[in-house]
Amino acid sequence: MNNDILNQSIEFIKGVGPARSKLLSEELNLKTVKDLIDFYPYRYIDRSRFFKINELPKNQSEVQIIGKIKSVKRTKVRFRNRLNCEFYDETGKVDLIWYRGFNWVEESLKTNEEYVIYGKLSWFGNNPSIAHPEIKTKDSFNRNIPRRLHGIYSSTEKLINEGVTQKYFIKIIYNLLNSLQNQIKENLSYNILNEYNLIDRYKAIINIHLPESQELLSQSSKRLKFEELFFNQLGFQLTKNERIQKLNGFKFEKVGDNLNQFYKNSLPFELTGDQKKVIKEIRNDFRDGKQMNRLLQGDVGSGKTIVSIMIMLIAIDNNFQSCILAPTEILANQHFKSIKELLSGLDIKIDLLTGSVKTKDRKAIHEDLLSGKTNILVGTHAILEDIVKFKNLGLSIVDEQHRFGVAQRAKLWKKNSPPPHVLVMTATPIPRTLAMSLYGDLDISSIKELPPGRITTKTVHKYDKNRLSVFKFLREQIKKGRQIYLVYPLINESEKLDYKDLMDGYESIVREFPRPDFQVSIVHGKMSSKDKDYEMGRFINKETQILVSTTVIEVGVNVPNASVMVIESAERFGLSQLHQLRGRVGRGNEESYCILMTKDNLSEDSKIRVDTMVKVSDGFKLAEVDLKLRGPGDMMGTKQSGALKFKLADIIYDSEILNNARKCAYKLLESDPRLTKKENYPIRHEISSSSNSKNLWRYIS
Repeated sequence: MNNDILNQSIEFIKGVGPARSKLLSEELNLKTVKDLIDFYPYRYIDRSRFFKINELPKNQSEVQIIGKIKSVKRTKVRFRNRLNCEFYDETGKVDLIWYRGFNWVEESLKTNEEYVIYGKLSWFGNNPSIAHPEIKTKDSFNRNIPRRLHGIYSSTEKLINEGVTQKYFIKIIYNLLNSLQNQIKENLSYNILNEYNLIDRYKAIINIHLPESQELLSQSSKRLKFEELFFNQLGFQLTKNERIQKLNGFKFEKVGDNLNQFYKNSLPFELTGDQKKVIKEIRNDFRDGKQMNRLLQGDVGSGKTIVSIMIMLIAIDNNFQSCILAPTEILANQHFKSIKELLSGLDIKIDLLTGSVKTKDRKAIHEDLLSGKTNILVGTHAILEDIVKFKNLGLSIVDEQHRFGVAQRAKLWKKNSPPPHVLVMTATPIPRTLAMSLYGDLDISSIKELPPGRITTKTVHKYDKNRLSVFKFLREQIKKGRQIYLVYPLINESEKLDYKDLMDGYESIVREFPRPDFQVSIVHGKMSSKDKDYEMGRFINKETQILVSTTVIEVGVNVPNASVMVIESAERFGLSQLHQLRGRVGRGNEESYCILMTKDNLSEDSKIRVDTMVKVSDGFKLAEVDLKLRGPGDMMGTKQSGALKFKLADIIYDSEILNNARKCAYKLLESDPRLTKKENYPIRHEISSSSNSKNLWRYIS
């Protein structure tokens, strides 16, 4: 399609004009011709179906009825006139109501003449009514039968009040598409269309807006979803190919004394098969001379930290430095302590750099990094500061990577030239379709096996009404010398959300577990790092038996003696987050428990989520269920959700189309890396002209 026409304002489309153009821009962000073409209906109605009045559905769906008007009268309700018509068929009556603009309607309606009415049904008790229906004489309807399927477009109350109705959308889009008949060009090759049985682009766009049949609507939807996902996957593949071809990586060819000594003398347990497989995959990356960019996903407690330590030792054995980037100071401190403890028998210098490190100590760390004295740096965002420079950074590890953006990962690349190898880790298992859509430029490794001896945490669901029995159980656990987490979703009370808040919870726990018999700590995100560390230190050192917290302890806290996790308002959390919290217990040798506390009345979705947590301990299975229940944007949080906003495609339900699009993109670039073959010119043109794809142009130009 001509790019100038695409970018033209919609005010020049027949039937729009300046006033409605401004309104559509403000209400729906529709500004250009392309915006309107891509403004697809969100559902469709079938205008070939007619209802009998006694068969009308008991909901607010659109219905179409044939019948006669028995009476027409004006009434006044709260100082406003309205027009009421009694509309009958042989089975019953429905009221037709107009609140405005009804003078012409009143003049044109005739009693005892057959009409076809269409509109949105409302119910007042057992009485059905339709406000502002579309109404035609049966003769007129038969002469001008509307298209069988009608699209329904997203709208707002303001648009409807200004006369921008569904009928209006259909009219202006019909006018637009007719005027562009020769302008909408194909953006896929004919080879791809044939191989995947896809209809051409113009036909797909016409039939997604104005479908001639259900079959053509299905074909159009499939075609446009494939196109959307294909260019998404093509972008990932082009980025990845560019990195592989142009970014040389450091070669870590030898396994030296540090790794061998650690493996023989300090490894706390026998490696699982999955851990060995992942280390082998990473070693292959290290040897091939290309920069590694790999995602390691592993369930809670699967042993990702041991893998990261072993590959850092390989880097050190090859005379390179490593760093670990963590999202919180709690997690950074945890990594620092556990790595230091595990590597205590080796001559390796490990430093910790966070926002809390004093200026004097920070300066010393900077000097040791630059001189090469420091072998491993553990830290938070402080590592990303420009002042932090390494002598020879060869490996960067990003933990809980979904909390960091792509730009932050890129900052790590710039810490050395050529860029260091990058391993990003997550303890939130990611379903395959989601991983393809978010991290298509990364190679993916998974650890699913748990280390031997890891005890499965018992998960139970308790309602608010069971609270006293839960408190009794907690006292019994404390008598046995165990410690307890109590996690709340909110810091302060919300007027809108009926959930337990942290401060109220802390006060009630202190009342139930009074000093001096019990000691209670509190930790939340609004505390200073110093205060958080102090409270966490008390809990870790067994000075307090109960830690009341927000989800700040979701990752990174490792207290083997803590055997009970109580999650308040568990219905508020997604499955992946509940699973992360559950992973804070079951780290010692004692049986551990996760208690999900909820309000007494749960929605159906909440009940499914809580029941699933009780039954399923596998994080990968939970992630699949979570994806279906909450959707990808909610599951991954706001930072990642922007990457998942497709116009038509849904990665949950369109996984087969996504797989085909991915294979197609890979195969295409394997045979024509720069898209220079004549048959691929439409794809090249799309990349060069589309605002969504033009940043990929540098990879093929």
